[in-house]
Amino acid sequence: MIVRRSAMVLVTRPEPGAGETAAALRARGHVPILAPVLRIEPQIVAAPRNVAAIAVTSGQAVAGLPAALRALPLFAVGDASAARARAAGFRHVESAAGTARDLARLMVDRLAPGAAVLLASGAGNGLDLAHDLRSAGLRVSRRVAYRSMPTETLEIAAVAALEANEVDFVLVFSPASARRFVALVRAARVEPGLRRVVAIAISPAAAAPLAGLPLCAVRIAMAPDQKHMLALLS
Repeated sequence: MIVRRSAMVLVTRPEPGAGETAAALRARGHVPILAPVLRIEPQIVAAPRNVAAIAVTSGQAVAGLPAALRALPLFAVGDASAARARAAGFRHVESAAGTARDLARLMVDRLAPGAAVLLASGAGNGLDLAHDLRSAGLRVSRRVAYRSMPTETLEIAAVAALEANEVDFVLVFSPASARRFVALVRAARVEPGLRRVVAIAISPAAAAPLAGLPLCAVRIAMAPDQKHMLALLS
């Protein structure tokens, strides 16, 4: 595959977050096409009493957290999630800079045995983290802070670019996004336009659903964050 100096990149990430990714791509000289395959619906979290700390598995969870919790320590799975928490007014934020397992290790190291933790995550997410924290002796209350809803169609600009064989890369940020991208590409009948496209997945789990598409290649970030994904744009 011959990649132009300014690569055309499909961004399947939903807002909030897609705009940030688009800005990072433009700063590197690339051309982003926003093609979110999910939309995020924040849910207001009803926090239990006497919580000692908060855990978030995604920056999407931050919007649903009540302002009354901002003085509590907040532990984020990655640097981007941590940055979003700080921007929202949380004053004591630490990043695990890795996976949910890294987050569990960080919290077990920082918190006293038996501490009460509020785990804010997406619907259906965070179950493994909750199990790991409870196994380590922490008391966990898991709350749904957002829901990911599938979009009905692939964005017109994305369809046109794929039909014209102009797309170089597609960025996939989660397993759910990967599954929905596959469904939308097939529904739009633009699979032939993927033959020269390199998919960049945030994790092996996000890469797995892409196996049935006729992609040129699938690359997996060395660490599960945007920085390491963008490093593969070459």
